[in-house]
Amino acid sequence: MSKIQHLVMSLLLVIKVIIRCTLITAQHIYVLAYFCYLLLLMPLRWSHPKLYWTIEGKLFKWLLTNVAAWGWSANYTVFETGMDISAIQDDEAVIMVNHQSTGDVLTLMTCLQHKGKVLSQVMWLMDKLFLCAPFGTVSYIHGDFFIQQGKQYRDQQVKLLRNHLMSTYWTRYRKWLILFPEGGFLRKRRAGNQKYAKKNKLPVFEHVTLPRLGAMKTIMDTLRHYPDMAKKNGFRDNITKRQVKWIIDMTIGYPGYPDIKPMNVQTWVCGWREPCQTVVHYRYYPINDVPVDEDGLMRWLYQRFEEKEELLLHFYKTGKFPTQNMNCNTIKPQQIKLPFWWLLKINIFYACSVYLWIQVIKSGLSYLCFYLPV
Repeated sequence: MSKIQHLVMSLLLVIKVIIRCTLITAQHIYVLAYFCYLLLLMPLRWSHPKLYWTIEGKLFKWLLTNVAAWGWSANYTVFETGMDISAIQDDEAVIMVNHQSTGDVLTLMTCLQHKGKVLSQVMWLMDKLFLCAPFGTVSYIHGDFFIQQGKQYRDQQVKLLRNHLMSTYWTRYRKWLILFPEGGFLRKRRAGNQKYAKKNKLPVFEHVTLPRLGAMKTIMDTLRHYPDMAKKNGFRDNITKRQVKWIIDMTIGYPGYPDIKPMNVQTWVCGWREPCQTVVHYRYYPINDVPVDEDGLMRWLYQRFEEKEELLLHFYKTGKFPTQNMNCNTIKPQQIKLPFWWLLKINIFYACSVYLWIQVIKSGLSYLCFYLPV
């Protein structure tokens, strides 16, 4: 390639990045419509809470679908394989995922698109830093939980998480609860985690880190015994009796071995990376098969992450996840597709909604300025 051709290609890439960033930044104004609709419907929250949270879930899902489309528009495809979870997608479940970068959250948004009502009824457990992101306020209103990292906050965060699950998970009709048990990005925790594992004669991993127990133990203890705990803590248990039935283990594999470069939010937004494929592997376990005691749960979690390490080793060597040793129907790698017309409808809905709400706000301000005494 000549210098002129290289210069032209670089210039086109810069123009592409500028256009993408401009359009995606403009889409953040959709959040205004989300807030205004919820404010308008606030009386329903007290009179018909199930209807209110159903509508909120739909609005939330459409926002997340739009975010998932950032990668789709740059031809960053997501495939899923492993156990077929279609039969359990309407059941309550706890999801545990390996954590490599900020792109994990966007990858999961794509995975959940065709999982029934899951995306509108999901609850995320994320680092408190995500609260500062553009969609952090939306997630906060939706009822997601933001964890403050640090040993000095650990006991406090466990109590806050327990209270949050008691007062929010069931009362807002949530289905799946998504957790990153490693507690941070792989690149930040790997060296220290390997040192800790060697010192304590624990498995030493390269592609995952040892999971933390605190949040998982709190979730298991709280959601397994919700009716009894709700009564004990004074919460009104007026929700249809439902139980968490499954632990779904999701493993995200990014391309590029041996120089693995996980996708991140900046890449999804700017689209400067060449088109690539991310693969997500599923396994699931009945929650009744998961140990209740702390030591048993810790051993069970370590076993799952040993399996994740083996899965990722196989994936990075062969480009695909193994299918043997599955005790359930498996699915061949299949691409998660986002229909263009569906994305267009969502953007038209939110764009028109923003325009209408701006007009309403302008009219209201004009009325106040005209009639209020100076």
